Amino acid sequence: MPNSTGNGDGRLPLEVLDRRFAEVIDLPPPRVTLRRPPYWPGLILFILTVATTLAAGAMFAISYANDSARAVADESLLTLPLLLIQQPHLLLLGIPFAATLLGFLLAHEMGHYLACKYYGIDCSYPFFLPSPFLFGTFGAVIKIRAPITTRRALFDIGIAGPIMGFLVAVPALAYGIAMSRIVPGAQDESGITFGVPPLMRFFSAIFHPGADPYSLLLHPVARAAWFGLLATALNLLPVWQLDGGHIIYSLTPERHQRISLAVALGLVALGLRFWYGWAFWGIVLLVLALRLRHPPLYDRWQPLDASRKLLAVLALVMFLLCLTLMPTNNPW
Repeated sequence: MPNSTGNGDGRLPLEVLDRRFAEVIDLPPPRVTLRRPPYWPGLILFILTVATTLAAGAMFAISYANDSARAVADESLLTLPLLLIQQPHLLLLGIPFAATLLGFLLAHEMGHYLACKYYGIDCSYPFFLPSPFLFGTFGAVIKIRAPITTRRALFDIGIAGPIMGFLVAVPALAYGIAMSRIVPGAQDESGITFGVPPLMRFFSAIFHPGADPYSLLLHPVARAAWFGLLATALNLLPVWQLDGGHIIYSLTPERHQRISLAVALGLVALGLRFWYGWAFWGIVLLVLALRLRHPPLYDRWQPLDASRKLLAVLALVMFLLCLTLMPTNNPW
């Protein structure tokens, strides 16, 4: 009989079974212990970056003190390590440059970090990347270890870094430009001519009216701020998973891929006209956009409010103020 238990009684109701086996069914969830990544790799990278940026800053400080950019002419792989070994006392001269540059990088990455923490998204502390080349660093990164859930969270995380970094770079640039000196042909002596973004032209016109911005021998703080402007412009490129790419995806997820491909191809064309470095990065970003698409969101239909759309316009203004079509006369 379908409703019998075999002993003459009807089948027990389901709620009775639930009560009978309640202690078995209601087991506590298994305890899972997540092992946090060690801190020492990031600490070692930070110490190395402090050392290399101090060495780079010392070179810029020597150039500034001698009214010449000749000290930064040598961009060889050994320049900064040799300065660290042979004349470590000179590293004290690099403190203004290193403090400004590391302050910018820390502000940028902490903007991302704090936004992630606000939305409860797991992420790493910033990793600083040392470099033996001219500026002493390749920048800094954080690793987001959990999915980003909504368009608002993605937008806030993407834009927080550039805004925080920009807020540090602008006053540093103003101070550095005010302390810079007019030395005609200073950049020609170094063999390296650095581009002049619009924001730098603005402060040059305020503190050195009528002077050619290319004739300014930049104070080390201004040179560090220049690096910050370039890094901000690069991060705000609306392509792939750069900060600008996150902003575009949060604004229009369905058009993100096409915009990324168009911007990458535009960089290649820009490189053929102005600076070969744009073509290199355009090709790299084109490959990344084709092979590694932006991770989808759990809720891609949540609209952005008017204030965030206004911040997107602000991000575009920041990008234009920081962008220089030819960062250096060096083709790479």
